[in-house]
Amino acid sequence: MSDRFPRGRCTATGALSLLLVMVLGACQAVVSPTPTASPQPTPVPTATPTPRPAVTGSPSPTPEPLLSLAPPAESDARRIAVTVTPAVPADGSGRIDVTVTSLADERVAELVLRWPTELSETLFLAPFEPTPERLAEGRPLVQPWSKWVVGPGERGEPAGTISLGWGPLDPGATLQIPVVVTRRAPGPVEFDLQFLAGEALLTLESGEPAELRVAVP
Repeated sequence: MSDRFPRGRCTATGALSLLLVMVLGACQAVVSPTPTASPQPTPVPTATPTPRPAVTGSPSPTPEPLLSLAPPAESDARRIAVTVTPAVPADGSGRIDVTVTSLADERVAELVLRWPTELSETLFLAPFEPTPERLAEGRPLVQPWSKWVVGPGERGEPAGTISLGWGPLDPGATLQIPVVVTRRAPGPVEFDLQFLAGEALLTLESGEPAELRVAVP
């Protein structure tokens, strides 16, 4: 019975079956979807801060105001109370009334008022008004002030200043000092006014140096 089925036929059938399996496998490989790679996010550039230039050197000092005075080399711990009242019209001359009261237990031998010489370009300050009667020949000159010096002076008055001495100031006493003002230029002005015992700057009631900033409109 084996002679009824030739060997060649069986071999061809097996080869055909094998070919069919290969074709089906290839089709399955083609039909299966190929996985797609996810897109990578685009990197965002990071901003680099711009370096600031380094600051070198010391800050510029604040300039001194106009018509200011340098502090004297010496100071005096004796205290005084001071009021300054300008009475000068904007378009004319007048006066500045200065009141000084001693709060010390010791006498100040010579109370001195000091202001910048340059102030005279706008306001000319004087201890008296030169009336004809006052300057009459043969009339004795009676004055409460002790000196009126445009520096530099013989007793240490510095250049660029005018110093007005006003006699002694006893403990607890009060001096009323009228200063005559002649206006030489229009407009407001501010200036330093110092209070000294000789050449030493006295002390205000607050403990600050005895120097005021006077404003004349």
